[in-house]
Amino acid sequence: MFTGIITDIGQIMALTPQGDLRARIGTGYDIAGIDIGASIACDGACLTVIALGATPRPWFEVQISAETLSKTNLGAWQVGQYLNLERALKVGDELGGHIVSGHVDGLADVIDLRIEGDSLRISLRAPQALAGFIAPKGSVALNGTSLTVNEVNGAVFGINLIPHTQSVTTWGATALGDQINLEIDTLARYVARLQDWARA
Repeated sequence: MFTGIITDIGQIMALTPQGDLRARIGTGYDIAGIDIGASIACDGACLTVIALGATPRPWFEVQISAETLSKTNLGAWQVGQYLNLERALKVGDELGGHIVSGHVDGLADVIDLRIEGDSLRISLRAPQALAGFIAPKGSVALNGTSLTVNEVNGAVFGINLIPHTQSVTTWGATALGDQINLEIDTLARYVARLQDWARA
């Protein structure tokens, strides 16, 4: 489990087609404190560490399945690209965002960007099948970042990014047309399931 609070910006060092896709990601994390088999959320996708190294800079490697590639933007990754990283939540850690599983539900498209004061307002279009799970003032995880939904209009929803969030994540480089990993709130998922069960 994760919180959606980004703790490092990684950089893709290598991509190898191997068992679907293998990625080497440079990191500022102390790799001495990372175990093989640990989970790290990379742009919101929970991935398992399969190798570690320190040359020319600290790095970890992950293997990405075809299922993950089909549901996320990881298939469009490029060497040199920066990624939002978060290590798995430990007992006793502060829950600063919201409970995030690292299981991406689909892709949201960036359809508008505008500056409002010091902040960046972004509008996104969710897949129709996921739009009903997104509510004003609710939480979503976008490229691994826990964010509050400002408004919803059908499948379109808006978020607001303060300067701090832009500086400690990859959001400062967001562009129109970008496809963003979207994970809906776990609570919304279970409420919908209970409603379906009650109607059955």
